[in-house]
Amino acid sequence: MKAYLERAKEYESCMITARLEYKLGKRHLANMMGEDVESFSQQDVDQAVQYLFPSGLYDPAARPTMKHPEEFIPKTKGAEFDQTGRPFHPLFFTGRPNFFQLLYDVVENINILNVLEDSARIKNRTNESIIQQLDLTGSEWLPKEILEKKIVESISNIEYDNFIDAINRLAQHPLSKKAKSFILEYRKPLISKQNNDAIPEPQHDTNGLQYVTIYECLRKTARGDVTIKYPGNGTVIINDQDLRSVGSTQQRDQILFPLLFTNMIDKVDVCAKVSGGGPSSRAGAVRWGIAMALRSFVDKDLISHMRIAGLLSRDYRRRERKKPGQAGARRKYTWKKR
Repeated sequence: MKAYLERAKEYESCMITARLEYKLGKRHLANMMGEDVESFSQQDVDQAVQYLFPSGLYDPAARPTMKHPEEFIPKTKGAEFDQTGRPFHPLFFTGRPNFFQLLYDVVENINILNVLEDSARIKNRTNESIIQQLDLTGSEWLPKEILEKKIVESISNIEYDNFIDAINRLAQHPLSKKAKSFILEYRKPLISKQNNDAIPEPQHDTNGLQYVTIYECLRKTARGDVTIKYPGNGTVIINDQDLRSVGSTQQRDQILFPLLFTNMIDKVDVCAKVSGGGPSSRAGAVRWGIAMALRSFVDKDLISHMRIAGLLSRDYRRRERKKPGQAGARRKYTWKKR
């Protein structure tokens, strides 16, 4: 028992030291980057580490990083009983006190909501006026593995099913919105589609032509806006110039590729305004904008083929920075033995 209590104290002291070291390192990174320490988030920490300690290794696990100790140090249960052998938790002898405490909390919330519902009905309120059910669209219950990490206990499949049945009863209660914070603690959001997955509705100009404009078309440091008009005769205007006088043959092919892929080369007109970057990045920005705008004028099957071909994926690649002590991003100085 004494060794058990010593291990629990060692873990707590280790976590306290790790938290202090993380805060100190975070403060040093914020000072080096010239940022406010109080508003320096974990995302800012990752960007600062990537900038100050560049690495050419492709495996993310091999790159330098700095995370909060609670993210990589596995959780362990604290001391569950004192030196006299008296357990701290009233459900200690169940073998899984945290899990059964969770079930107890679910039932307690259900009982509280039942009391509120009964008091509302006594006041002669209608069913429509008292219903405040929580909308759980777009989320799901925590899977068994994540729930076990949260309660720091292993449970069986039957126990997990019992938990889901109990918390579903709570979520389906007419007043479940009153227990919103407790319910959402055990749900996680589903993988949602990006905003650019929403296909824009075509608008009409003064001539009655349909048109769609895609703003903020990005590629490296190039920024552009692309407008497609339907129907058209295949005119492509880039920065008030005809496509034949823009860039090289390869860059013009890049711009025309979405039109050729969808067989819309002579059915729409393209007008684009692009600035910044070089010729290649400007062509990439216009190509992405044309592909995103064409979704409004083609069927869903062709949109799926465009996605498979990579036309709807934004290219986030950037020029890799030069490393100190090297001739370039990856190029090294010539090594001479003598």
